[in-house]
Amino acid sequence: MPQDHLAAPTALEEHRKLAVFAGEWAGEEVVFPSRWTAGGPATSHVVARMDLNGLYLIQDTRQMRDGKESFATHGVFTYDREDRHYKLFWHDSLGYYSPAPASGGWTGKTLILVRGSLRGNARHVYEVVDDNNYTMKIQFSPDAEGWADVLTGVYRRVH
Repeated sequence: MPQDHLAAPTALEEHRKLAVFAGEWAGEEVVFPSRWTAGGPATSHVVARMDLNGLYLIQDTRQMRDGKESFATHGVFTYDREDRHYKLFWHDSLGYYSPAPASGGWTGKTLILVRGSLRGNARHVYEVVDDNNYTMKIQFSPDAEGWADVLTGVYRRVH
């Protein structure tokens, strides 16, 4: 019988490490004034799951400001076994999608992913506090050197 060359690869430990962000989360956020929005407090609801043979973390976020949904994102995280970097494919309710995924890796308990586009550079920084808490910040830089916060948040697991 011929070998099945379409068999899915098995998840690596690097893929399994993303599971720390799986679950349902309540976020308290600070949105900083930018060319996209006025600053102020926000809350968010995050639902994330490991899927597709454990190779991807799929994350959906809904942000609320002043009692209305103000922003939503769909993120797909994975580990690229070829270039040995983590990847984040990001889509949001502003209609934005990057021509290439954000790329990066872990330093201790912090996952840092950077992407560039014609609009500038974005850096996503996720820090695991413990099994039930993480922090996240999104930063912007025109030159990938000086970074300014766009969004910061503290996320607590919903039990």
